[in-house]
Amino acid sequence: MQTQSRPTPPLHVSWMENGESRTALWLGEHAGNPPRRIVVVDDTLTADAAFQLANQGAHMLWRGDFHNARQLLDALARRVDKKKRSKAAVTPQQAFNQHRLAQSRRARLLGSLLLPLDEGLRIPLRRAPDVQAACGAVLGRIDEAALLPLRVLQGILGAAEWQRKGVIIPALQQSIHVHYGVFSPIRGEYIDLVANAPLPDTRLAFDIGTGSGVLAAVLAHRGVERVVATDVDERALACARDNIERLGLADRVVLEHADLFPEGRCGLIVCNPPWLPARPTSSIETAIYDPDNRMLAGFLGGLGQHLLPGGEGWLILSDLAEHLGLRSRDFLPQAIEAGGLKVLGRLDARPKHPKALDPSDPLHEARGAEVTTLWRLGRRGP
Repeated sequence: MQTQSRPTPPLHVSWMENGESRTALWLGEHAGNPPRRIVVVDDTLTADAAFQLANQGAHMLWRGDFHNARQLLDALARRVDKKKRSKAAVTPQQAFNQHRLAQSRRARLLGSLLLPLDEGLRIPLRRAPDVQAACGAVLGRIDEAALLPLRVLQGILGAAEWQRKGVIIPALQQSIHVHYGVFSPIRGEYIDLVANAPLPDTRLAFDIGTGSGVLAAVLAHRGVERVVATDVDERALACARDNIERLGLADRVVLEHADLFPEGRCGLIVCNPPWLPARPTSSIETAIYDPDNRMLAGFLGGLGQHLLPGGEGWLILSDLAEHLGLRSRDFLPQAIEAGGLKVLGRLDARPKHPKALDPSDPLHEARGAEVTTLWRLGRRGP
């Protein structure tokens, strides 16, 4: 099952600059592990020298022009992404493991370029933009100097722009606006499945792990009188609340902080759990990776206890994990049977996202065979 992370105490890092010891807040939740070595750099640093420092495990605190820092980060990315000869993967699982290692290395190296933040979230660099509103919405109030990787700042600013624009959801004929750290509903096939599946006769539905709130909104849009949507992530609940209110559905959708199920039983329970049984390395990856299938197994194990007689549980799940060798084909039918459930029907959809059509993607073979399924599940027996 999902677990809620405990708040971590403030963490500070130290370094030497101009012969003096300096200290600043390390924004660990967003920036990863704290630096063990910080080197102060400026516009004189070359991309090759920066790449060498990053590979040595150093973090670079930028004191030059902000736009030059962006150019340096781009140059680092080109060096990180430069194709190297590596041992060809024999199995899809090996391809996945190599892909994850490459992603981890890329994140570590590109996260080595740090920016200073003054009290009040101002960047004290030449030509630096005003980031106070975007950073404040994510980081909260910070009353001391802090360090933040430029790559994380770019993610915060990009998320703020996407939140402003929104993602159009055809099933709603309106947009969903996603907050930083919440998974965006850009893969439309799972939403279309929920929008088109035959709706059981029920006035109440549960949406488990609601995230942005998009599936709860679709159920309410389809006519379900009351939807209880749950999540363990307060950031996701805030995002869902914002969307539900914007869509005018606050009188029909109730948001609850809960690990999987709310109290009670109902006639329809929907869940779109993370699809891959692997360990997430960031908060947003918890929408993709489900260690040891905990949320999937928890949903199937508890579904029968929360369904009314004749009710349905809708499990929306990709089979990408099976194609990658991360989950056996027997796991899902065995978990359904162990939960005292039976399959009432299924609806399938092929992915339409760009990676599924990109032959250069390291997981292209598995993605090309992927099918997303809405499993209609019911209780066995009385």
